[in-house]
Amino acid sequence: MDIKGLDYNTQREPLLMPEYGREIQLMVDHAMTIPSREERLRCAKTIVKQMEFKVPQMRENGNYKQTLWDHLYLMSRGELDIDWPFDVSNAEKMHTKPTPVPLPKGKIHLRHYGRMIEEALQRLTEMPDGAERDELIRLTANQMKRDLVQWGHGSIDDEKVADDMARLTNGAVQLDLHTFRFEQVKPQSEPVQTKKGKKRK
Repeated sequence: MDIKGLDYNTQREPLLMPEYGREIQLMVDHAMTIPSREERLRCAKTIVKQMEFKVPQMRENGNYKQTLWDHLYLMSRGELDIDWPFDVSNAEKMHTKPTPVPLPKGKIHLRHYGRMIEEALQRLTEMPDGAERDELIRLTANQMKRDLVQWGHGSIDDEKVADDMARLTNGAVQLDLHTFRFEQVKPQSEPVQTKKGKKRK
């Protein structure tokens, strides 16, 4: 719908730094049109002060002034021609997206345990008996029990964990429930329903 006189954000150019709002971006755009280099710098300093008021939590960062000028550089797309009071040569790196972490290949057979548990169980099948293997069994078994609680599978019995460990390692790990002691795991409590319909934890 296009109504004459109304300007919708959906019709505007996307903001480079949304946290500062469109007014600050318009100020930056205006600063780049000022003919005088001296006036441009004076305008830039005013804009940075407004940016600081706009995002006051920025002051918690010890190097926040540098960050503000870096942000100004980014909002101007590097085209604001002034004598920068801070080195903004590394500003572009702030918006560089990290290299995506490749997802592990292969199917996870039991999603509530996850790949880390599968890898731990696989390693247990290959490890020789000893203190290191016993410690990995202890850590893995306790994590499996916590996973069962978190996913709400209903059964958090020690026998369930022991059965799963034996099955997933083809019998290589046999948990002796007479001697093995699990860490205490508390089931997550359900939120309390208040009179107004709001949930309270």
